[in-house]
Amino acid sequence: MTHVLVTGGAGYIGSHACKALKAAGYVPVTYDNLITGWQDAVKFGPFVQGDLTDRATLDAAFAEYKPIAVMHFAALSQVGEAMKEPGKYWHNNVTGSLSLIEAAVAAGCLDFVFSSTCATYGEHDNVVLDEETNQEPLNAYGASKKAIEDILKDFEAAYGLRHVIFRYFNVAGADPEAEVGEFHRPETHLIPLMLDAIEGKRDALTVFGTDYETPDGTCIRDYVHVCDLVDAHVLGLKWLEEGKGSRVFNLGTGSGFSVREVIDHSRAVTNRDVPYVEGPRRPGDCTKLVSGSVRAVEELGWTPTRSTLHTMIEDAWRWHQAGHYDK
Repeated sequence: MTHVLVTGGAGYIGSHACKALKAAGYVPVTYDNLITGWQDAVKFGPFVQGDLTDRATLDAAFAEYKPIAVMHFAALSQVGEAMKEPGKYWHNNVTGSLSLIEAAVAAGCLDFVFSSTCATYGEHDNVVLDEETNQEPLNAYGASKKAIEDILKDFEAAYGLRHVIFRYFNVAGADPEAEVGEFHRPETHLIPLMLDAIEGKRDALTVFGTDYETPDGTCIRDYVHVCDLVDAHVLGLKWLEEGKGSRVFNLGTGSGFSVREVIDHSRAVTNRDVPYVEGPRRPGDCTKLVSGSVRAVEELGWTPTRSTLHTMIEDAWRWHQAGHYDK
């Protein structure tokens, strides 16, 4: 059996990656401390409960399963919290990742797929971001992810650790079969917040800023379906298996949707009204953030098939109504 160690495999993106890996013929081994992940999401392979800073548990997992690669999703990822508690993000994300990377090298597991973020770019407003855009992160979340990218480069030079880094934008949607999906506590993502408002689980969605220089006054973001996203990660794994060099890829659609467009599509999908209130802009929010993902399409052969706004909301709504983890 061909095992892949998936850190954060009990979380939103990690659980979808585990399903995709199983479908591709791998055995995903979920490594998760369950602080933000969910035991119910572990459905596609073995589970090891542990923290990334727990080197003994990491070493035992590498020894038992002998994975051919690591797929690393585990991280704290709330920008607001990162600005208030930067030390927490540097310790969890960077110290934990360094422990994982050192354990992988010690075990001779030298293929590494890393979940990074467009937050490493910082504020480049109203431009299409590609892999060569300057990285100027604005908070400890983006900075910690950039630091891990730098660690991977150093470990490649020293130990031959090959890596594929994915920087992605707004991940949305859910498994169309509703086996796994998006559920955070607290929830900060637009689409699940909006679906909560539709179902009456919160009074209303807050639209932060209606005076941006966009056609409808609300900010624009690039959304990519979580299933398309994890398909790219499987392609990244195969890229490394084929002996190709370390590479960075952006993942997005190359186009964006405004907050009002997301609301309008949600009405069409759910056939329900979306209760919302208008609030002021949030500090640091850009007018428009859109990814250039030509490299992933041309080099990886990545073809996103579910990243239409209608499909992302439809799949999220199906999952939302199932309420698997909402207990």
